[in-house]
Amino acid sequence: MRSRLSRRRFLNFTAAGLSAMTMPAVARAQTAVQPPSKPFKPDEYSVTAPVSIEVNARPLPAFDTRDRSHVRFGSLEYRSGLILTSAFHGFGGLSGIRLDAKGERFIAISDKGSWFTGRIVYTGREMTGLEDVEASPMLGPDGKPITSRRWYDSESIALDGSFVYIGLERANQVLRFDFSKGFTRASGEVVPMPPAVRKLPNNKGLEALVWVPKGLPLAGTLIAISERGLDANGNIIAFLVGGKTPGQFSVRRTDNFDVSDAVLLPPSDLLLLERKFSWLGGIGIRIRRVALASVAPGALIDGPAIFNADLGDEIDNMEGIDAHVTPEGDTVLTLVSDDNFSPIQRNLLLQFTLVE
Repeated sequence: MRSRLSRRRFLNFTAAGLSAMTMPAVARAQTAVQPPSKPFKPDEYSVTAPVSIEVNARPLPAFDTRDRSHVRFGSLEYRSGLILTSAFHGFGGLSGIRLDAKGERFIAISDKGSWFTGRIVYTGREMTGLEDVEASPMLGPDGKPITSRRWYDSESIALDGSFVYIGLERANQVLRFDFSKGFTRASGEVVPMPPAVRKLPNNKGLEALVWVPKGLPLAGTLIAISERGLDANGNIIAFLVGGKTPGQFSVRRTDNFDVSDAVLLPPSDLLLLERKFSWLGGIGIRIRRVALASVAPGALIDGPAIFNADLGDEIDNMEGIDAHVTPEGDTVLTLVSDDNFSPIQRNLLLQFTLVE
């Protein structure tokens, strides 16, 4: 019965919701953006001002609904999970997350142009709740909420020190925020992107952002990957922005999977979070591991799947992934789902240990 209900939940939400050039350095941003010509009416789920909120967390003691003793899934081992709910109307739509080095403090984004910040509470190695959660609107170059420009679908996030990059899928733009200037009250600047970014299909545009830090191949580059912008060969279009070798490359698309997020796994790998949907098979999730050294202008990158999940597992519309290393040396992957503000979906926060 649980599997049948989960299947119905995903079918319903999908029916409703799934329907190479040299550039200036990323650090140079432009602010000349035309305001909307029509009066703005906020989306009912948009956050219009900073506010502290309470988020309730219900634990998920097992990931496999068919065998609760099952903890190993490919190269991952299940640690813990939470179902997140809140009486705050604007909570939900979680499409990206980044954690601090301890895996405690987090910055999450909603596809309604909102920030959520706070702290994950642990008991031992298991997540037990969220505390100090604040919701704030993302502000545009004019200091007003980006939703006033009808910039929704804030789907991807990358960090470079105090700088936070946010990808706007439907607008096919990237904003850069300097959190040293007011944290989530900082105004975003538009980052120049390759012209091909603006040609990505509506609602299949930029879905994953990764900043490559110093000391790694492609240092100083922003990797931007579309959800399902396809090249002539049917592979997923992606970009290298800034850095020493800007350009365009492709991600091999297989088994009808689309990209939903990505994270850098130092020192040498890129993890791609992917999902697929079919009316017969429902939803599927996988993570692929790609060598960072293979990412280059003109390249077609690929890598093995290290994790797969389906409707028999505790998944939803998984859209965000991040990684951190515990004091014990465990590499932990954190996944978050987007409930599309639907009562038949869930905001999930899941953690797994990467087992080499």
